[in-house]
Amino acid sequence: MDIIELTRELGKAIQADPRYVEMQLARQQSDEDQELQEAIGEFNLKRMAISNEAAKPDRNDETMQRLNKEFREVYGKIMTNEHMKRYDAAKTEFDALFQRVTGILNLCAEGDNPETCDYDAASCGGDCSSCAGCH
Repeated sequence: MDIIELTRELGKAIQADPRYVEMQLARQQSDEDQELQEAIGEFNLKRMAISNEAAKPDRNDETMQRLNKEFREVYGKIMTNEHMKRYDAAKTEFDALFQRVTGILNLCAEGDNPETCDYDAASCGGDCSSCAGCH
């Protein structure tokens, strides 16, 4: 089996993992939640309104404060939605798995022993541009 075939097998294993399955189910439920989708639409409109107001040479500070308050309220509504909370938790768990998988692959590409190397997320700052490696 060549490396591309092995990668495709890894992709299948990732998609069969319970963390991936849970994330996809939670995403689907979020997508089907009409109230949540309306709130997300409202959130995007508020974000555009803030951007448009901020770009005006004669922007109104009271309008900016009102828009920011409304923006935070809609964000709070989104993040307290049960489907969004479930999706956010599932995505966080899956992202940790995927970060570990890619971390191990990176270590192997740097010459570490594939049988023993492991990725420690606690040592990662998350900003890859300043990364000096996981050693």
